[in-house]
Amino acid sequence: MAMTENATTSHRHGVEPTVFVFDAESEAQISAILKKYPEGRQASAVLPLLDLAQRQMKRETDSAWVPRAAMDAIAARLGMPPIRVYEVATFYFMFNTKPVGKWHLQVCTTTPCWLRGSEAVVETCKRVTGIRHFGETSADGLFTMTEVECLGACVNAPILQVNDDFYEDMDATTTERLLDGLRRDAPPPPGSMIGRQTSAPEGGPMTLTTLDFAAGPMPPGGE
Repeated sequence: MAMTENATTSHRHGVEPTVFVFDAESEAQISAILKKYPEGRQASAVLPLLDLAQRQMKRETDSAWVPRAAMDAIAARLGMPPIRVYEVATFYFMFNTKPVGKWHLQVCTTTPCWLRGSEAVVETCKRVTGIRHFGETSADGLFTMTEVECLGACVNAPILQVNDDFYEDMDATTTERLLDGLRRDAPPPPGSMIGRQTSAPEGGPMTLTTLDFAAGPMPPGGE
């Protein structure tokens, strides 16, 4: 592992690590990322490198976050002042600047999800995990719950994002079932929790159901 025991121990105690070194998996991706930008424009890679650092922390400590030591390493790699990396990391909500639980529960409470019952999702998360307020981590370290703005999947509201995955059409029952699976390290497949086909109506598509899209001759002028 590229990171020292100091970093892993620091995570366990909620303390910033003093050292961060990109591991081989991250380094391989950095090489490809930097090739996308012309000489002198490497600072444009700050977002993907922050994402790499957060994912590396997840691999190594089971907590997806970006410590300041990682931001400093990114600044050194890209030849930019550390403060500029700090500014980016603290501006974008997708970067966590403090440790989070193994399962990061990101609950959308914006109007469409609220109208569809996001309050029941929030209350179930609190009851099952013991978390009292947004931004807290459960006593066992498994869950952190964060309130987020629109996740862009309003048609299947309410939405509960867990780490990188969307769980859709949630209610109290499906939320409890999901949390039980996460606690057992057996998350269900992401997507609609009521079996909805992508964003089709409940029960299946209701329009364009008789069209045949099988391959055939192109119409005149078709592309």
